[in-house]
Amino acid sequence: MRQQSRSLSNSNRGGAMAAAIVLLLPLLFPSLFTPFSHALPSALSEWNTPKPMHSRLLKSALQRENSDEQQADLWMPLPRQQWKTCAQHSLTSKLSEKSQGYIQVFLDGGLNQQRMGICDAVAVAKILNATLIVPYLEVNPVWQDSSTFMDIFDVDHFLDTLKDDISIVRELPDEYFWSTREYYATAIRATRVKTAPVHASANWYLENVLPLLQSYGIAAIAPFSHRLDFDNMPADIQRLRCKVNFHALVFVPHIRALGDALVSRLRYPPGPSEAAGTNYIREFTNPKYKYKYKQEAGKFVVLHLRFDKDMAAHSACDFGGGKAEKMALAKYRQVIWQGRVLNSQFTDEELRSQGRCPLTPEEIGLLLAALGFDNTTRLYLASHKVYGGEARISTLRSLFPLMEDKKTLASSEERAQIKGKASLLAAVDYYVSMHSDIFISASPGNMHNAMVGHRTYHNMKTIRPNMALLGQLFLNKSLTWPEFQEAVIQGHISRQGQLRLRKSEQSIYTYPAPDCMCKV
Repeated sequence: MRQQSRSLSNSNRGGAMAAAIVLLLPLLFPSLFTPFSHALPSALSEWNTPKPMHSRLLKSALQRENSDEQQADLWMPLPRQQWKTCAQHSLTSKLSEKSQGYIQVFLDGGLNQQRMGICDAVAVAKILNATLIVPYLEVNPVWQDSSTFMDIFDVDHFLDTLKDDISIVRELPDEYFWSTREYYATAIRATRVKTAPVHASANWYLENVLPLLQSYGIAAIAPFSHRLDFDNMPADIQRLRCKVNFHALVFVPHIRALGDALVSRLRYPPGPSEAAGTNYIREFTNPKYKYKYKQEAGKFVVLHLRFDKDMAAHSACDFGGGKAEKMALAKYRQVIWQGRVLNSQFTDEELRSQGRCPLTPEEIGLLLAALGFDNTTRLYLASHKVYGGEARISTLRSLFPLMEDKKTLASSEERAQIKGKASLLAAVDYYVSMHSDIFISASPGNMHNAMVGHRTYHNMKTIRPNMALLGQLFLNKSLTWPEFQEAVIQGHISRQGQLRLRKSEQSIYTYPAPDCMCKV
């Protein structure tokens, strides 16, 4: 017995030693692990399950009770705000009879960055009186997604919506077959524009790109993202950008169909007697069962939980995962950005007090609870991959047990067409987000900005977290739940979708009024 106990003890020591070696190897021999650098941080961060960072608040939040009046105010739709949509109506936008040549753009980034790039590409082609080739989407270096424009967006709808504004073709004419991404990657080419400044003016394109079109008949612009100014643009160009974003860009039919199915399942959940799973999915795919359990549509919130390893590492904040997590994030910063992360010069407390730390799943859960969402709230989680996995989400799930996502709502057969495709997964989340009663993002970013703009355009409620306020509240460890809740409510009264007019240099895609909208 003693021998067996000694054997088990030795075994445990051996396991601990092996774990330590696994943790240290990437740090001692970084060159050997560079090819696997994308996988290492997630694995290391999950070595120790992160503990709640705000246990006192969490305990109170789990016991919260909200009044019916508070619930009613929370779900109340926004009142009309003296503005209406009018981007679909052209001002003086007429299709010219003769094109100056072909414009080709190569767009990098994720889905929402590419979406904005597409809108700008249409505008640039209009400025130059050129024919636009359907934009080429670069393979994302992080998610390795090779989805094309036509895989994501309904190209027929895109062409039909813009047919009276601009000439667009699906593919290069045969005479320009050589103008490919590979062609421009191998050498300096006369037809490539590589010097377009960030937020370039309309005149810059007329002076620098139009001569190329007139000389060669084609101009390829790469890089292109964020290469058109938001200010000092003709009104018809601004309106055209809005028309593309809010009307011309719709997802392919199978994305819309899956999105509609998920929205239906969120609004009409199964009754208590029906088990979740295959029967649930089959039941709600059939429209005749739509009102079997619930005559009135339920409400739901979409939470964009922007908490992936890139965000966590780049923020340089402490997320409660202990030494293993800190080592993993430091390693990731060194490998991916060679340590060039400005935030890493500041302490966690300094970053939090300035609102520069993304909200963890625990913190966004506490925010939602303080705003008045209770444990019967149906919450849809829009996220690609959460850093720390299920262990990181567990506190959020304890606050909102009716939390769903693509995996819990859709069958494996339904997800087959989008599996492993980050852009298509993001497209489904975007579609569901646009059909939710309320949208909230855990931290600013392209998805947050796109949703704020799109939902403002349609007068839909969107909660914008007050990051500086929350950072300071979470630093105060003596704060009681009533104090925290009162501060949160007061700090978000004017951050729930109220229309704000675009200021100089702000994005037209985040603040659509007054450029995309008309006064009632």
